[in-house]
Amino acid sequence: MQAKITGEKSASVAIRPRRSALYMPGANARALEKARTLDADCLLLDLEDAVSPDMKAEARGQICAALQEGGYSPRELVVRINALSSPWGQADMAAIAALPEAARPDAVLAPKVSTPDEISVLSAALPDGVDLWIMIETPEAIFNLQGLAARALDTPLTCFVLGTNDLAKELQARLVADRAPLMSALSMALMAARQYGLVALDGVFNDIASETGLRAECQQGADMGFDGKTLIHPSQLNPCNEIFGPSEEDLAQARDVVAAFADPANAGQGVLKVNGKMTELLHRDIAERTLAIGAAIAARQKAS
Repeated sequence: MQAKITGEKSASVAIRPRRSALYMPGANARALEKARTLDADCLLLDLEDAVSPDMKAEARGQICAALQEGGYSPRELVVRINALSSPWGQADMAAIAALPEAARPDAVLAPKVSTPDEISVLSAALPDGVDLWIMIETPEAIFNLQGLAARALDTPLTCFVLGTNDLAKELQARLVADRAPLMSALSMALMAARQYGLVALDGVFNDIASETGLRAECQQGADMGFDGKTLIHPSQLNPCNEIFGPSEEDLAQARDVVAAFADPANAGQGVLKVNGKMTELLHRDIAERTLAIGAAIAARQKAS
């Protein structure tokens, strides 16, 4: 049994590593095969942006075949469908629903969801046991964030994925190094996600050749509080996993904080000094979550 994050919406949202979520084009059979060996916490098997219109049906068939073949564990499997309003979305969802239960993905990722009503339609089409992830990538979605996140209370919604490229396009904003034009939207989406116990994944970094730029953007997202980051190339996995996971120093401090509050000598104390740092009960809660994430990462690495 996996540990659960305190405050998350339900037992369906377990503590599992979601540091890296790698998009894999559904039309590329070789990529789907290679994905079984990659050190990604989540695989986003893509039927939308990465697939041209004339390849949609073939990609759908290849993803369904790959899911039935299996071999992706312990990676979390998510299929990004086309919008239900597109010519392909209904067929995407029907194909997933037709899969044997054991072959179904962990979640379906729906693009450009902007209203709570869209979540109702998507939820009604989801097969049992499959969570709903949604892309936050339109100005309308930003204005509706609280209403969207609140649907986690009565639907299988478990995750916000930030679509920063589409959002920048809609805003007519430049994708600059510090992402200043997007920071309000990123922060608001993260706050709405946390209010209702959702996982929140940061958007992609486009410059595949720049590890320095990737690391800076990963650090920014991790500092903000995102659970992980969506990625477009396997070369981005190692830096992302490193930055979004707790360091050895983080884990050591967390163990010391938990131990200090568990010490009978400190019973009833609300504030302690641990390794020279003022530490409150809220820091103990953070430390416990840090240790749970570290244990989940270790378990995932052992299972790979």
